[in-house]
Amino acid sequence: MALTNEKLVIVGAAGMIGSNMVQTALTMGLTTNICLYDVFSPEGVAEEMRQSGFEDVTITATTNVEEAFKGAKYIISSGGAPRKEGMTREDLLAGNCKIAEELGKNIKTYCPDVKHVVIIFNPADLTGLVTLLWSGLKPSQVTTLAGLDTTRLQSALAKKFGVMQNQITGCATYGGHGEQMAVFGSRVKVAGRALTDIIGTPEFPAEEWEQMKKDVTQGGAAIIKLRGRSSFQSPSQLSVEMIRSVMGGEKFRFPAGTYVKNERYQNVMMAMDTTLDANGCTYRMPEGTAEELAKLDQSYEHLCKMRDELVTLGIVPPVSEWSKVNPNL
Repeated sequence: MALTNEKLVIVGAAGMIGSNMVQTALTMGLTTNICLYDVFSPEGVAEEMRQSGFEDVTITATTNVEEAFKGAKYIISSGGAPRKEGMTREDLLAGNCKIAEELGKNIKTYCPDVKHVVIIFNPADLTGLVTLLWSGLKPSQVTTLAGLDTTRLQSALAKKFGVMQNQITGCATYGGHGEQMAVFGSRVKVAGRALTDIIGTPEFPAEEWEQMKKDVTQGGAAIIKLRGRSSFQSPSQLSVEMIRSVMGGEKFRFPAGTYVKNERYQNVMMAMDTTLDANGCTYRMPEGTAEELAKLDQSYEHLCKMRDELVTLGIVPPVSEWSKVNPNL
């Protein structure tokens, strides 16, 4: 039985990430009503999914945004330009944030009653922020893919110590989704052993830990070198797990990017200690060492600089005027 009969829209469904999201959502049995939307026809993807034998779901495909978004209750969007070798996420800033602006305005026009939106196209911290601003939605209703950084840390440690990934617990990366992220290792356990007790020993020299953290922050670039293209299976899997959790399904295990406005951080989208459920996204300040929190402060400062660049580019108004665009901010 599906979690819901409400409409789920996959934006960018004709692409590699989008088509993988479609198959993952169908395999998980999330909904009986899924719509594939792309500016390039996603009908081929829809036809393949029908031919895969998914029988208890209505699969539609369209290039018409009004048709796609009308009545939508959940949206996952991968509808931006992909990252190529040699590019940083920030290199995609202007073009993809204009796409995010259009996405937000389309949500406001055609499906203002949408329950939750997950944004995964890079730089996700900024595209998610722009989507939130122009959609008029509440901060709890828009999240961005950030868990992929945590799974990269978890998998790196699992490979290092020769254990399954579920034996690496307490992993978390917070802040920006990119090279400026803050890697938190103080709560990690390896098969029940505190990672902090292992770092600095012959088993795991401090220098090796520092290199691992660096490698994790550059995990996306590593995939491009290995596969010749940007990640598509891992972001597809995790983004669908995110939407599943807000549909009332299995709990999402990793941090999500969320709009933050508190005493320490103001008016940015960043990965925090989050909970995703039927009420949307709530967050807590991460707990860590002074060094980890200082790194998180640095990540926040980097996000502020990129946010302010959006103001300079005219994609968003000055922060002081955001409440005029979206009264929920």
